[in-house]
Amino acid sequence: MILPATLDFLEKLRENNNREWFKQNKQLYEESHRNVYQFSAEIIKSLSQLDSTIPDQLDPKDCVMRIYRDIRFSKDKSPYKLNFGIGISAKGKNFDGPGYYLHIEPGKCFVGGGAWHPTTELLKSVRQEIDYNSSDWHEIIDSSDFKKTFNELSAEDKLQTAPKGYPSDHPDIEYLKLKSFIAARNLKDKEVMSTSAAAIVTETFEKLYPLIVFLRNANA
Repeated sequence: MILPATLDFLEKLRENNNREWFKQNKQLYEESHRNVYQFSAEIIKSLSQLDSTIPDQLDPKDCVMRIYRDIRFSKDKSPYKLNFGIGISAKGKNFDGPGYYLHIEPGKCFVGGGAWHPTTELLKSVRQEIDYNSSDWHEIIDSSDFKKTFNELSAEDKLQTAPKGYPSDHPDIEYLKLKSFIAARNLKDKEVMSTSAAAIVTETFEKLYPLIVFLRNANA
């Protein structure tokens, strides 16, 4: 589980997002980072039993994202992220296809996954898969488990018009307009701090798994 001290650290970082404060409180960061590593290891072990492509010995350091922001091309020069991000796939956080994601941030925790901003080739393949296998697609996204857990797919960066090669009256045009295929469920702070936190996250990943498989098959 995520310790209260970890969320407390992130709260304090939100109020003191500068290098001087971070340096003075490096121990708090290291303790929080260690907690996130331990929680990630627990999630990885459980997820590997559900998804055989995830190695049970996958190193958490390959999944937990850096807290340091890349500010080279950003107007926001705040040096640190206000969250701990955990990306899980066969390659850890460095995946360009379907994967799982857990976001730890006070008041903004969520769990989900899918294919976020896939390559042009994968995006084309997923659209083709939806077009060719509409029944399989709807069996997943219209299922009661999926609806109850995620409600619907994110419409982030959705196209305004039909993508090239598809008519505007295509029965699945709203899905074909998507540029990412991701679903997420918000988590309360008390959920990630509970003793059942790993079970909650793993259960959510289980509901997401059919979508992950569909997206993988599109790229097979």
